[in-house]
Amino acid sequence: MRETPNVKLSVILVAHNMHREIPRTLQSLAPDYQVGAEDMDYEVLVVDNGSSQRPDPGFLDTLPGHCRYHYLEDPPPSPAYALNYGMVQSTGEVLCLMIDGAHLLSPGVLSYALAAFRAYPSPVVMTRCFFMGPGDQNDTVLEGYNQQVEDGLMQQINWPEDGYRLFEVGSPQQGHVPKIGWFNRMIESNCLFMRREIFHDIGGANERFDLPGGGFLNLDLYREAAEHPATQVVQLIGEGSFHQFHGGTTTNVSPQERDAKVLGYKAQYEAIRCKEFDVSPKDVQYLGHLPTRHSKIHLRNRGKPNKPIPEDLRAAILGES
Repeated sequence: MRETPNVKLSVILVAHNMHREIPRTLQSLAPDYQVGAEDMDYEVLVVDNGSSQRPDPGFLDTLPGHCRYHYLEDPPPSPAYALNYGMVQSTGEVLCLMIDGAHLLSPGVLSYALAAFRAYPSPVVMTRCFFMGPGDQNDTVLEGYNQQVEDGLMQQINWPEDGYRLFEVGSPQQGHVPKIGWFNRMIESNCLFMRREIFHDIGGANERFDLPGGGFLNLDLYREAAEHPATQVVQLIGEGSFHQFHGGTTTNVSPQERDAKVLGYKAQYEAIRCKEFDVSPKDVQYLGHLPTRHSKIHLRNRGKPNKPIPEDLRAAILGES
């Protein structure tokens, strides 16, 4: 690997009505959770995109010194402005962009991502997205998956004692792909790293993506960064960001609703970029490990329908007999 000094990292976390989820997300970014984080120079900026209810003052009082909270009054519904605002407020040479603040990270995300910045001159580092629960939440929500069931799964693995146990209760985001493994090419990441100057060069988050949730904003952000002539694309192996149930614009609706929204997002992308969206052809480098048996997602048969939520777990959580 290239021998370069440690760089300062700024994690920009966009939140909207995530009072249940944000404390857990911040726990997954804590120095005592992320491997080697005690020796890292990093900050976490929570940019609240106009939540209808601000966090309890007691919660804000408990934020550790490396975390800062910013509340945006009456912002646009898209997270694009919030990402750009967070960049202006941040001080890091490397940015970690979490457009959806409801994601829990596995314990090695920060250390492996920063390793990529020692190995490559200007990497764009992608973290694979997982859903909490037995499958894509667009499907499991129809089977009764909700926040109470999810809370039960968290108790089941005694999180956050061992963050890699998230692989036991999470499933890689599948969409319409028959089978997902670590080497599938990704088109977006909800935990995306790049150098500050790259984010600046591509114009930051494009605020023309003004739909609630951002539409194809996240896909566009990765695509533009990947196509920058100075960057190298790196996908992490054995680490993930796990989506908590929170009523997301496309993640916690039925598959039919999701697909209808995606058609609108696609049309907006084509109007903004004057071309159809396609996957960046740039070569992908892979960096990581397989920390547990459950992290070997290539061994899972994801071509089959989602596993049903265990009846005993559902009954115990919902108080059914």
